Amino acid sequence: GFDAAFGALESIASHLLHEPGGLRNLFETRTFVESGLVREAAKSATKEDLAALKDALAANEAAIGDSEAFFETDIRFHALLYAVPRNPILPSIHKAYTGWLAPHWSKMPRLPGRNRTNYEAHRKIYEAILMRDPDAAEQSLRDHLKDAWEQVHKTLETYK
Repeated sequence: GFDAAFGALESIASHLLHEPGGLRNLFETRTFVESGLVREAAKSATKEDLAALKDALAANEAAIGDSEAFFETDIRFHALLYAVPRNPILPSIHKAYTGWLAPHWSKMPRLPGRNRTNYEAHRKIYEAILMRDPDAAEQSLRDHLKDAWEQVHKTLETYK
C-alpha cells in the first residue's frame, strides 16, 4: 500500500534530512503540498469535512496548555487537510512527513505561547476554508508554515 511505499522511503528521507538544507527542502515541499490542499479544501470541502476541521480546531485550542496533546492535535488538524481531496495517496504523504519531521519537532521547545500562535494560524486557515476563499486559505497556510519554519530555524541552528 501507499503507507508501505512511503515507509520504504524513510531511510532515503533520513539521509536527505541530514544533508545541508535537507530539512528546509522537506519543509518547502510540505508548504507546496499543503498550499494546494487548503486551496482545494476551500473549494470542495463537504459539510462533514468542515465539521471535522472545526472539531480538530476545538481540540487544538483545548490543548494549548498541554504541549504534548497540542502536538497531537496539530498533526490531526493538518491530517484532515490531506483527507479532503479523497485521494488515498495524500494521507500517506502526511503520515510520511510527520514521521520524517517529528524527530526534529521533538527538539523544539513547546510552550503555551507558541501553541497559541499555532492555534491562531490554524483558526485563520479554517476560517478561510469555511468562507470558501482559496487565496486567503493559501496565504494563511503559507504564513503559518513560514512562521513555523522560522521557529525551526531558530531552534535547530544546524539547519541554517
